Parts: sequence; C-alpha cells; structure tokens
Amino acid sequence: MWVLGQHDEPYRRSRNSILNFVGNTPLVKLNKVLPKDLSPEIEIYAKLEGFNPGGSVKDRPALSMFLSALEEGRIKEGKVVIDATSGNTGIALAMVGAALGIPVELAMPANVSEERKKIIKAYGAKVYLTDPLEGTDGAILFVRELVEKEPDRYVYLDQYNNPANWKAHFYSTGIEIWNQTEGRVTHFVAGIGTGGTVMGTGRRLKVYNQDIQVIGVQPAYPFHGIEGLKHIESSIKPGIFDENFLDRTIFVETEDAYEWARKLAREEAVFVGQSSGAALWACIKLARELTERGEKAVIVTVFPDGGEKYLTTALFD
Repeated sequence: MWVLGQHDEPYRRSRNSILNFVGNTPLVKLNKVLPKDLSPEIEIYAKLEGFNPGGSVKDRPALSMFLSALEEGRIKEGKVVIDATSGNTGIALAMVGAALGIPVELAMPANVSEERKKIIKAYGAKVYLTDPLEGTDGAILFVRELVEKEPDRYVYLDQYNNPANWKAHFYSTGIEIWNQTEGRVTHFVAGIGTGGTVMGTGRRLKVYNQDIQVIGVQPAYPFHGIEGLKHIESSIKPGIFDENFLDRTIFVETEDAYEWARKLAREEAVFVGQSSGAALWACIKLARELTERGEKAVIVTVFPDGGEKYLTTALFD
C-alpha cells in the first residue's frame, strides 16, 4: 500500500513493478496488407501499443497522470482515483492503481466490449456503467456529478483535460518513433480520442523536424462503432486537444475501420482493434495521395491496442 508522506515511494514502486514495462513498444513495417497501387517509395510503419502491460497505448498517460497527481500531493491515503473512459484508459488506470495500491473507480458507456469490463474488474477497480447512447460524454458528466457530490473522496484525473496525458507521449512515444525510424519519419497519423497521443507525439516530432506532417483520424459520423475514437464536433471537446496544431484530419467510416482491422489479422498477422483499422485506412488514403504526386514518405501510425478486447463485438462476429 502507498504510504502517505513517502514521496519517493510511488516512483520506486512503479520502477520495480509491471509498470516498468510501459512504453518502448515495437514498430513494425506493414507489407502484405498494403494495396498494390501504392508507390514502393512509401513506407508505412505501425507502433504496436498492445505490447504495453495493460494492453494499450493508454498505459502511458495513465501512469503519467497517476505520478503527476502523486507528485502534486492530490492522491492521499483514503482518496479514490476516478475517471471517465471508453475502456482502455480504464484498464490502464485500474492496472496502475493495482500496482501502486491505490483504489480506482471508473465510469464507462454500458455498450463497451465485455472484455474491457471484465479486465477492469479483474484489476479490482469499481465500474459504473452509463447510458450507451451518450457515449463517453455521458460517462464524463456522470463522473463530474459524482465528484461534485463527494469532493473530499475523489481525485478526478480527467484524462480529457489533463496535460500529463499528452506529456506522456511527448516524453516517450515521440522520442521512440524518432529513434526507431532513425529520424526518417515524414508523416505521423493517429486516432483522436482524448487527443493525447496525436498532440504529445506530434509536438515531440515537430521539435525534431518542423516539416513532419501530423494528421489526426476521426470517425466520419457522430454515431459510430469505432471504440476509443471521438467525433469531436459532436462531442465534449477535450481540453488538451487543439485541432489548429494538426496539419490535417482524415475522417473514417466505421465499415472501413472494421474491414482493415480484419485484413491486418488475416494478411499481416497483426491482431488489433477497430481504431487501428481506422488508423491504417487513413494511412492508405494518405499514401495514395502521395503516390499520385510521386512523393516519397515514411508514414508512422499508432495501433492503440490488440484485438483480444473485441472478440465478442461485431468486429470479429
């Protein structure tokens, strides 16, 4: 159990536990799944975030937000960490909480995959299920109301507005991609949920080379089936997300995201979720445009998680 007043204890425990394996995920070049009409001068790589101990890219911001709150003295004995989630951040927060001995409560839409609900409960976190028609916005409003009623009980990490979210990627994901491509990356493509991945990684890559294009991926419509992604215009806009920073946004249909996720498993042996399929579809759209212009490119994207969380969903039905 975390001991009140021993400020170095959380850091020591995180570095001597499963949390030490957050980050440094593999980068794989995609080959067989890519359409034949793409130029051979265009390379597409994917960062496999399912290799994180909690199984997704959200391990990075979850750990960062926890450690930031501990450093600020917000998490004290008797306090409960709470947040709203579409699933992966919830799993990550539950995992970090279990590793550090800090209780966690989470709100999520009732229609998230059964696998996600069960994994969170396996880590010992308490789950509140909210109206599925309201999506993550409903979960956010639920948590805000709960925290307002019991402010002394809860520490609201607020992943959608917490700068420790995007900073996790600024200090890890972006550096890893730059090193893994040996500075050759020309385009970075990432789905938008909280906006943390695209903002933090993009900002780091722009520090290395201002000419690197940073491209966000969103669902094409407000009502969609791409878990983990937000249609920003119809949602509560995350405070950490700044669309003006992006060089471009690509909108993806749910059916295309599903199709390309399935193709990845069958043709590339890369088993991922639908948000990864959406990211790949966006990369291919971009690659086709670059092919038409006769340009060379090294496109890097993030595959946020593995497909094992979606076995009971329509994705693999």
